[in-house]
Amino acid sequence: MTWIPLLLTDPSPCLRYLVLTELLHLPENEKEVQELLEMRELDPLVKTLFKLQNSNGSWDSFGINQLIYNDNLQITSMVLQRLGYLRFDSSHQVIQKAAEFIFSKQQNNGSWPMPGKKLRTDEEIGYQMMPIQTAIPLLGLVMCGYATDVRSEKAFEWLIEQRLEDGAWPVGLSAGNYGGIARYRRLAHSKWGCRSNTTAVLSCFAYHPNRRKSEEAKRALDLILGTDTKLRSNLGFVVARLIGLEKSIGQITFMAKFDIAHLLNLCWRIGASEDDNRVSEFIEFIKSERGEFGLWDYINHPKVTHWLTFDLLYSLSHLEENTEWISTEPRTPFQAYPKKMKRF
Repeated sequence: MTWIPLLLTDPSPCLRYLVLTELLHLPENEKEVQELLEMRELDPLVKTLFKLQNSNGSWDSFGINQLIYNDNLQITSMVLQRLGYLRFDSSHQVIQKAAEFIFSKQQNNGSWPMPGKKLRTDEEIGYQMMPIQTAIPLLGLVMCGYATDVRSEKAFEWLIEQRLEDGAWPVGLSAGNYGGIARYRRLAHSKWGCRSNTTAVLSCFAYHPNRRKSEEAKRALDLILGTDTKLRSNLGFVVARLIGLEKSIGQITFMAKFDIAHLLNLCWRIGASEDDNRVSEFIEFIKSERGEFGLWDYINHPKVTHWLTFDLLYSLSHLEENTEWISTEPRTPFQAYPKKMKRF
């Protein structure tokens, strides 16, 4: 396996720690693992974040994204997602402060407010509700170990209330009506379901110790797998965003890119297996794109290569362990914007 020395010579102590513990399964008491544990906070991926945290526990978008936004709720959640991905958790003071900042913005019904806007009434123009308004802040919390916090559980219940009868989540509600779905965000087998909103909500469920195996999670994953598309250009986008090489921007479009690496991560967490032809075809596609040194490149940023390789190997190793999965959705070839027939 030529990827082992390549990943273990990466300059990031966080990545080397993940490779040793998650792929090579070295115990925490190993000398090298202990050394990397102490070095993790000196990793530029982490050190910069700790330095930029505000006194109230939040982060400013300009310091992270070099973009100016008045609302720093999303960027604070994105920082927690990164730290959670690197296996920092609620035992760390930096994360505790950030989590309390996010919880301080939570509304009484369990949701978080629409970004940059006061809560609208049903009579006002525009969206009064989008599931993703709550999924984004919740995802940062659950990735850092706050999934079973009573405040997080209240957010999950709010999300379940917004769920469509077919098991998907809509783009949102405007004056009591479901918003239209742009084709690139459409789910193959749902009339009003939005793939970006559904993926964002499902990502939250995937990090919950109990809800990840729920019928809500399984049904949402089944719908997302029903879209049969394989885009090499998007492979690794979520990982690239987690480590800061893609910007955390957009609301409706936050999970709009169909990233198979992220999808495989959801599959093993929720319990999908290779027995599902859709999953096995994604795995075959992934393996066919592997480079000669056993690595996977992220086309837009070569620096993501080692991280994407770790992420895919980690997901693939877990998918081999799953044996119970029942699918009800057929595969549907998908094009965001099919070519129109010419009249002449």
